[in-house]
Amino acid sequence: MSDLKQRALDYHAQPTPGKIAVEITTSAETTEDLSLAYSPGVAEPCREIADNVENVYKYTSKGNTVAVISNGSAVLGLGNLGPMASKPVMEGKALLFKRFANIDSFDIEVTHRTSEEFINTVASIADTFGGINLEDIKAPECFIIERALQERCKVPVFHDDQHGTAIVTAAGMINALDIQEKEIEQATIVCLGAGAAAIACMELLIQCGAQREKIYMLDTKGVIHTRRTDLNEYKTLFANNTDKRTLDDAIEGADVFVGVSGPNLLSPEQLLKMASKPIVFACSNPDPEIKPDLAHSVRDDLIMATGRSDYPNQVNNVLCFPFIFRGALDVRARKINNEMKVAAVHAIRTLAKEPVPTSVLEASGESSLSFGKDYIIPRPMDPRLCNNVASAVAQAAVDSGVAALPIPDYVNND
Repeated sequence: MSDLKQRALDYHAQPTPGKIAVEITTSAETTEDLSLAYSPGVAEPCREIADNVENVYKYTSKGNTVAVISNGSAVLGLGNLGPMASKPVMEGKALLFKRFANIDSFDIEVTHRTSEEFINTVASIADTFGGINLEDIKAPECFIIERALQERCKVPVFHDDQHGTAIVTAAGMINALDIQEKEIEQATIVCLGAGAAAIACMELLIQCGAQREKIYMLDTKGVIHTRRTDLNEYKTLFANNTDKRTLDDAIEGADVFVGVSGPNLLSPEQLLKMASKPIVFACSNPDPEIKPDLAHSVRDDLIMATGRSDYPNQVNNVLCFPFIFRGALDVRARKINNEMKVAAVHAIRTLAKEPVPTSVLEASGESSLSFGKDYIIPRPMDPRLCNNVASAVAQAAVDSGVAALPIPDYVNND
């Protein structure tokens, strides 16, 4: 057994199985306390909520809770492992919510036969929580499930595998394009992969200025083009009117490569075909589409990002999802819309251009960090992320009319 495997197993098993627990937030030491916490005192907030359902936010923890919900059909890069095997990931997500945004989170694993059963289950319990984070659900079912739940639920529903990945990718991409002195509107983009994350990444880049006709998306059968007859409605959005058919064809002269596919699928020869000052986001985990050492040995003019923490420029969802929910919960947003996602993109990318606090350097084991080719997105341990991203998201929710409360006065915690 490898050292990493044993340490990971020990981490999850000791000192108590799992990574999360429930704590009491008020006094429960006396008979009086118990009479207030339960019968007869608990009847009073029940009456208040029955009279006005909005009082649930005043008298319960609903407003600071997120449910992390999965069916285990696409666990990490491991595939369809089922609901119970997804539980460690969902507990991990709950840990991140608490650690980075002080949001109480509960993992829920659903066993079902059809997407409709899953949708009905989640819709039936959604009002318990302040928000719903969908996780590790395979495409294309994830699109159907998220869309249906967004229509049926009164609280924000967010599929992080799609939108969290897209937000961090877009933030890093815009900064990389700035450094490489390229305009997003003019950039030719090759996207290897056509699943949930790939489609969400490209859609958000379009929201940020990329041109749909300059995007070449590939699935396992090659370039997605207008003459193919095997495309679902989501892939059809990226059907390009082109004679390009293979990655070799598409990569010729491309400014940007985004990989959300599998290991070692971009060859050095293909990298050499890209335009000057290329940008490569090789985000397959744990093994990227091309290893950074190999890529840099082939091109000394590129900027590269991966999904790994042991290389510069990690595309890590934790840079956004806790803080997007923090902002949404704080203004009681009924949804997380495109305006809020774009606001998160710009808050993240702007932070990378600011001086890095000593605490971040120490947590990262770095002697220095400054905006440039090896630092295009902030590090996950940056304490400024919560305030910066949450406040931007909250403001966007207010400005776009989906918030029930005004933006709060955020307190800087760095």
